[in-house]
Amino acid sequence: MARPSRPPGFDMTYRPAETVFGPPFVVRIPSFIYLTCALAAVVVVMMAEHSAPGSFLYINILERSARGVISARTVAALLVIGAVAAIVQSGMRGVRIRGDGVEYRDMLTIGIPRLRRVRWAQIDCIVLNLPQAIAIDLWDGSRTYLPVVSDRARLSATLEQVAAARAIPVRGGAGLDEIPDKARFEDDGDE
Repeated sequence: MARPSRPPGFDMTYRPAETVFGPPFVVRIPSFIYLTCALAAVVVVMMAEHSAPGSFLYINILERSARGVISARTVAALLVIGAVAAIVQSGMRGVRIRGDGVEYRDMLTIGIPRLRRVRWAQIDCIVLNLPQAIAIDLWDGSRTYLPVVSDRARLSATLEQVAAARAIPVRGGAGLDEIPDKARFEDDGDE
């Protein structure tokens, strides 16, 4: 017996549009402070290069760096490169809702990234009622916590919509069938 043919692109499961939730600004502040210090070091090196030969900056930065292993320019350049890398690294944190599951990136320790993908079929329950985090209970009994994002309410709403479409249980959340405020529907002329 032949299987009935399906039209091209027909999929029986809900696949949400890809959405990215980045880290909050508070998480990125240390990398911006690092960039500020690196740029300050560049300014000090430039001031030393343009200062008089007997001045404090000239003696302590240019003359000492000429006798050292690495020059002051090289140190300043390495600081700027490290600061830019820290900004890029801090921006890579976050959660991505994909068509096939949830992907999240976080940093374990300094410089060691952590990338994890969880498919929708692996999710047993989405926990939205925790005070600080959003958790995902997996089918193997483990719980994984998503990193903190800048727009937690929108991430919760997106996960709740996907869970409703894919029949994944949700604990907490705003609920999709919330009854709107009754005052919005009252007519002023019916008093």
